[in-house]
Amino acid sequence: MNQIESNAPLLGLSQRLPPANLQAEQALLGALLANNRAYERISEFLAPEHFADPIHGRIYTAIQRRLEAGQLADAVTLRAEFEHSGILDEVGGTAYLAQLLTAMVGIINAGEYGRTIHDAWLRRQLIDIGETVVNNAFGADAELDGGQQVEAAEQSLFELAVKGGSDRAMIPFERALSQAIEGAERAFHRSGGVSGLSTGLRDLDKKTGGLHPSDLIIVAGRPGMGKTALATKIAYGAAQSLLAEARQADPNAVAKSAVAIFSLEMSAEQLATRLLAEEARISGDRIRRGDIGQKEFDKFVQVSRELQGLPLHIDDTAAITLSALRTRCRRLKRTAGLALVVIDYLQLMRPAAGTRPENRVLEISMITQGLKAIAKELAVPVIALSQLSRAVESREDKRPQLSDLRESGSIEQDADVVMFVYRDEYYLQQRAPKQMGFDNEDKFHSAVEKWQRDMEQVHNRAELLIEKQRHGPTGKIDLFFEGEFTRFTDIDLQHGGQDAD
Repeated sequence: MNQIESNAPLLGLSQRLPPANLQAEQALLGALLANNRAYERISEFLAPEHFADPIHGRIYTAIQRRLEAGQLADAVTLRAEFEHSGILDEVGGTAYLAQLLTAMVGIINAGEYGRTIHDAWLRRQLIDIGETVVNNAFGADAELDGGQQVEAAEQSLFELAVKGGSDRAMIPFERALSQAIEGAERAFHRSGGVSGLSTGLRDLDKKTGGLHPSDLIIVAGRPGMGKTALATKIAYGAAQSLLAEARQADPNAVAKSAVAIFSLEMSAEQLATRLLAEEARISGDRIRRGDIGQKEFDKFVQVSRELQGLPLHIDDTAAITLSALRTRCRRLKRTAGLALVVIDYLQLMRPAAGTRPENRVLEISMITQGLKAIAKELAVPVIALSQLSRAVESREDKRPQLSDLRESGSIEQDADVVMFVYRDEYYLQQRAPKQMGFDNEDKFHSAVEKWQRDMEQVHNRAELLIEKQRHGPTGKIDLFFEGEFTRFTDIDLQHGGQDAD
């Protein structure tokens, strides 16, 4: 096949006329001109661009503008408006407006005609997408390989589904009220008053009520704070909760839904090793180096057996695109059920294939909006980890703020919950006194003693700072952090240590 042939469009598509129903368009416009109340039946889903005939689109625009402004829209007022604008001849003149009135349908049928027009527009969009897919497959866009073309096609279909859906009806208050009562009932019957999915961390569950469907949760922090460890802990806690719920009646039952972890930085094996190290309380570094005894290895194997059956799925695709992530989440929801999505981390993702954002801020905005859309579409909480800007390091108090989020505007806006991981111990370790900075031994020893006292106060302590929560309070949560095992647990402030597991 030569190059000319490979770039040719699929002729079967281009030879057919795209679907359109001009009679339906004329009848609907006539109904609108005769009775403005017909607009109520189609205003929610029908737009000017949905008309196949551009003249009909312009007439509908004029009708829409007048009715939205509370003015009368009929043949007389439209004729005067078109004459004033100098476009009366372009829309067919007075004779065509009169012709539309003769083609009118009753107000009862207006909604049906509107849906017919909208359906024809959807089909034309599908044809455009199909031709683009075919032409790209023949090599029209050399920058996209086969896999990226699949993602671009799916992204186009997703955007059309979001933009073109006409079946979204308002929810009656009675149904919304019953859903609210069901949520309250779940919180009432579950221990700790948790209505959402448990995180495995007692104080975090108390503050948030658990993880709630459709929420986008941002967990941010500087490198070394333990973002991945916290996300792993939450994913593990949620998976445990799902499994325990399934096995209340049958000890051998499997969980009805799963937790998906998209690890863009670590491999699936590394993430599994970290989880095993946390639960077995064996240093992950020692496991990698083989520096463990037989007793520790046996414990490692025992914990791995206990973790089998846990509803956790790991995807370690580097630089995964938004459309690929959406596809895999949909597939998992269909095959195994989906209860939670965790992404480590946001800045390593790429926007949907085929999109070319002008700058990094716009790119991050597209990603966060896409993640929020996934959370709503699949009705699951989505946790996305995020890096912080270096502005934190220049302040005396290094506790993060919302403004520290890298490319922060869209992240803060789209998120339902924003929380920061902070460990004073990390920064205090870097400020250990050095003898060369003191002019005598006594001052140096005094500084060392003070530093040691400060270190004792913050040792194994972490703070989870909830800076935004759309449906609940903000504030600080104290956690216990074991650096050797990169492990977060609840803290017992009365006794200064971790709670018993």
